[in-house]
Amino acid sequence: MLEAILELLGEFILQAVLEGLLEMGFHSVAEPFRIPPKPWLAALGYFTFGAVLGALSLWMLPAHLTPPPWRIANLIATPLAVGALMAILGRWRARRGDPLFRIDRFFYGYLFAFSFALVRFAFAK
Repeated sequence: MLEAILELLGEFILQAVLEGLLEMGFHSVAEPFRIPPKPWLAALGYFTFGAVLGALSLWMLPAHLTPPPWRIANLIATPLAVGALMAILGRWRARRGDPLFRIDRFFYGYLFAFSFALVRFAFAK
């Protein structure tokens, strides 16, 4: 049981760290692109970025980090947790007066993490 919890935690940390790095990259290059995209286009972009990073993560970690009985739970719970983490970071940034991006909201953070987890669920060994 402890092993399963640690593996779920590892999957969460992997997604949270990669999404955090992506967010820092968006914040660093966003100044020239101040016109916000349409919500559906942004959602498609975050889904695509999540899937691409999920595929890249397979190159670094080709095996599942969670055992078979926990993989569906990981596909559901980890994106929810990462989306909540991004919403908390977004509120923190807003209180500091920092600029916010769509990924600083729950839905876009969840969508990114879900596509990341979906690729790993489907293609990890």
